[in-house]
Amino acid sequence: MAKLLTLFTLLPKAHQITLSLLVILTTFILMFPSEDAQASKQTRLVSQSADESDIETNENYAIPLAFRTPTPPSNNDSIAQNESTDFISNDVLESSDDSEDIISGETPDDEAFAQHLAMLQTSTSDIDGMINDIDQQVSTQKAKIKQQAANDDYTHEYYEVAKGDTLGGLFSRAGLSAKDVYDITQLPLAKKNLLKIMPGEEIAISKNAQGELQELTYRMDKVSTLIISQHNEQYKETVNTKEVVNRTSFISANIKSNFWNAAADAGLSGNHIMELANIFGWDVDFALDIRKGDHFSLLFQQEYADGQFLRNGNILAAEFINQGERYTAVRYTDGEYYSENGNSMRKAFLRSPVDFKYVSSNFNPRRLHPVTGQIKAHRGVDYVAAIGTPIKAAGKGKVVESGYNQFNGNYVFIKHNETYTTKYLHLTKRKVNRGETVKQGQIIGTLGKTGRVTGAHLHYEFIVNGVHRNPRTIDLPKSMPIDRREKNKFTAISKQLMAQLKSNQQQQLASN
Repeated sequence: MAKLLTLFTLLPKAHQITLSLLVILTTFILMFPSEDAQASKQTRLVSQSADESDIETNENYAIPLAFRTPTPPSNNDSIAQNESTDFISNDVLESSDDSEDIISGETPDDEAFAQHLAMLQTSTSDIDGMINDIDQQVSTQKAKIKQQAANDDYTHEYYEVAKGDTLGGLFSRAGLSAKDVYDITQLPLAKKNLLKIMPGEEIAISKNAQGELQELTYRMDKVSTLIISQHNEQYKETVNTKEVVNRTSFISANIKSNFWNAAADAGLSGNHIMELANIFGWDVDFALDIRKGDHFSLLFQQEYADGQFLRNGNILAAEFINQGERYTAVRYTDGEYYSENGNSMRKAFLRSPVDFKYVSSNFNPRRLHPVTGQIKAHRGVDYVAAIGTPIKAAGKGKVVESGYNQFNGNYVFIKHNETYTTKYLHLTKRKVNRGETVKQGQIIGTLGKTGRVTGAHLHYEFIVNGVHRNPRTIDLPKSMPIDRREKNKFTAISKQLMAQLKSNQQQQLASN
């Protein structure tokens, strides 16, 4: 009873009123049933001391229902009242064959009695259900109150990473221990990111009233946030990632002086400028072939999260007009670029194996040597760039020479097949050894000024069937076109992107 009263006091006022009304209604039903039940034919309520001759066998006697005192018969002396009976006894409802104990009576209304009994059982069941519901509500409310109290005791602070800071130093400022650092860095993502924190970054730390770390948040990039939380004295890490939406953007420009300036003025990032040059670099020499009046257009993706710009994505389609010749490129699902007709933009060889500033000396069969002053064939191209600039393998092949001499300095020779060989001279460092197999674009060394030279540059030679050829003008063999099994799918993508590119070009032309 004490528990019920406690639960009752914890209930909202509206629930207390509802429960009180239900109890009153139930009590009313119990105290005032719709009609009186009658004794059964075999009621065992007659005292053996009563005289059978004083009792009329056809007289009806009322019997008690639940919590009701029965109305005694007119002959009180012949009936012994069962003082301990507070409810309907099973003995009252059953028949007996003992004629000496039988008091004959009329059959009661069984249907009405069953209705009363069912009502009592239903009311009791409803009350039990309500009590269970109340228990659950009280437990839920207590949990909410406990959680709210715990949250109210939390402290949330942001700590900016200072110059020279380590995770241990930042934790020390936050009042955390070296053990906290150790426990957290056992988590793989925490170890990868928190041990490389940079000045200016922020770490949010939440502690409870006892000063124990409860949660840590660290923004890994513009999209992903690392969350470390404590559960049952153990740390768990999760990553909250924003939804990234791709939008297609369009840029078009005419070249007035050089490609880089035109692209930058049009709004292209440095990465996109280099990517566009790499796409068309198989056909266009961006250091020497660009002319005033050349034109380019491109469609590219831009990534957004929560409506804010994140970064530039891939170039989807592009067009480049160089000296009146049109080149197109479409990005396919394999990440490679093909012409709008499905021919690979990639050639079997790079046009230039280094990102250079300018060409200091071209291919020339009768060049005056700058050191000896003698007429001697210059059988390659000299590309000028900063010392340490990466040198890339022009194509796939096998390293047949990797060494040093007083004329070539550090050098690497690559044989690509029975037809083609390339040579790379005056390197600062060699990063491949004789006998190694290399892929196209793999770094094989760095630009330098070793050997007999006047300045830092790469001397690059391109040999076809044993004959030196000009690497800037020779027709390079192409790679394989789009697979015929992918041709239909590629054609549909290509037509859609090129139509979108042309539509944007026309809109820009109309607006000008």
